[in-house]
Amino acid sequence: MSTAHDADIGRILADIVEEAGRLVLPYWRSELEVIQKADSSPVTEADRAGERLILQRLEEAFPGACVVSEEHASEYGTPEAVGPRFFLADPVDGTKAFVRGDPNFTVNIGLVVDRKPVAGAVCAPASGETWFTTAGGARKRGMGETVDIPVNVRAWPKGAAIALVSHTMKEETAVKLANEYGFDLREPMDSSIKFCRIAEGAADIYPRHGPTSEWDICAAQAVLEAAGGKVTAYGGGDFLYGKADERFLNGWFVARGG
Repeated sequence: MSTAHDADIGRILADIVEEAGRLVLPYWRSELEVIQKADSSPVTEADRAGERLILQRLEEAFPGACVVSEEHASEYGTPEAVGPRFFLADPVDGTKAFVRGDPNFTVNIGLVVDRKPVAGAVCAPASGETWFTTAGGARKRGMGETVDIPVNVRAWPKGAAIALVSHTMKEETAVKLANEYGFDLREPMDSSIKFCRIAEGAADIYPRHGPTSEWDICAAQAVLEAAGGKVTAYGGGDFLYGKADERFLNGWFVARGG
């Protein structure tokens, strides 16, 4: 069972994602070799180097903890089962954005307890921003800084609500989503940073009608919910983790602010 102190693990995770962020940043906008994984998604040495560091630091901080991480899962397969408490890690979320030089890629670590994200940290190395959970709510700091500030979702701004959507979304799909969810504006953006922008009140909704994996969004969901937002399964209901029987793949979901 999760406790109030679990959320404070976000501070430890923030240090780890920042260290990993500093490691992967020099690979950004470099002549980086891109390899296609079995599912046709890209992987780079930045992903692999970042993951090695994250796994090492998690083992040091939480000896023996179960960690499900993207590149290890891609290479060796996902575990057949996990217990009630485990970490999800993604060393470079938004690898396609990373490869094309877009700044909206992130490093993510989240803690799941009883199928729900209870702690997390997300670092955006290119912009030098880090968001993380605490028992007192979501916080944000600059990479390497000791001072942090609280972040909170904003109330739904009638007539000016902003949806964050993928770069590849077709116009007819965007119009359909706007009609379904009632937003007025949209901004294309990659990676889990979308949750963090909603968490800090810079946007309002992220409807995801497409595939993701648990490590893509766990940390960011923890941050968003600590900031007063909510992630629900499409059609309503809790969005749950630990879907080992489904290879940790997610169904559709909606992330909202206030």
